[in-house]
Amino acid sequence: MSEAGRQEGGAGGSGAPDGDVYEWYQRGLALLEKRHPDAAATLLARAAEAEPASRSIREALARAQYDAGRYGEAMASFAALIAANPTDDYARYGLGLAAGRAGDLPVAAEHLALAAAMRPELAHYGRALREVRARQNRRSA
Repeated sequence: MSEAGRQEGGAGGSGAPDGDVYEWYQRGLALLEKRHPDAAATLLARAAEAEPASRSIREALARAQYDAGRYGEAMASFAALIAANPTDDYARYGLGLAAGRAGDLPVAAEHLALAAAMRPELAHYGRALREVRARQNRRSA
């Protein structure tokens, strides 16, 4: 079994990870840090099912989905964070990045512009917005 598989864990034959939801979350973050986003997304999805109101778990899940290249899933997860808190600049930034990777440049530009307006001091928000707008301009040329 790979390290990522061992980290994810499994209790008996139930298919549920070992430990409680907080441990799942902690192991999911560790998997993300060790660059195992698919395993992290699987574990964090379990945690999100058990604790659907947890913003921390939902954000970690969205990050894992993005890092795993699951851009549609990441978009849905970031959108759920925004639905719960429309002023969440990081969720808007994440949704914008995921939409850009998925090729939905209008959605990407909308959310990156909002994130950049909410937190103009974060240069990477503005940089991401400029990159998406440049891609839009190249497509329309």
